Amino acid sequence: MRVSDLARKAGTTTETVRHYTDIGLLQPARDPNNGYRRYGNTDLRLLRFALKARHLGFTLTDIQSLADASRHGESPCGQVRMLIETRLEQVETQISELKSLSQRMRTAMAEWQTSPDRRLDDGRVCGLIDTFVDDTGRAG
Repeated sequence: MRVSDLARKAGTTTETVRHYTDIGLLQPARDPNNGYRRYGNTDLRLLRFALKARHLGFTLTDIQSLADASRHGESPCGQVRMLIETRLEQVETQISELKSLSQRMRTAMAEWQTSPDRRLDDGRVCGLIDTFVDDTGRAG
């Protein structure tokens, strides 16, 4: 099948198929008559796997590693479990950091509602940010 056929069957874009081919994740055969890439059912299965893995937070490097292990007859399921635990820890850390950032932003917005806009002649860019002290007592 052609790039467009593969993309349609997998529910993705031709750009994604081309990118995955360019990085070596998909390895289509070449049509000997015209040199065009021809994708098969193996490519479709791998593309669907890659899309699901991306949806779960796996990186393209992770997916390439898992696909390579599978190509070499290994089961990458243990690696999948380890990787998803690591990704989950990273995501939960990011969520915590984003919650803290959100709270700092809300605090700043509340403080700045009554602060006047003014030009500073002492080299500071914006007095609002320069005078902000967050809930931990740290200056902006």
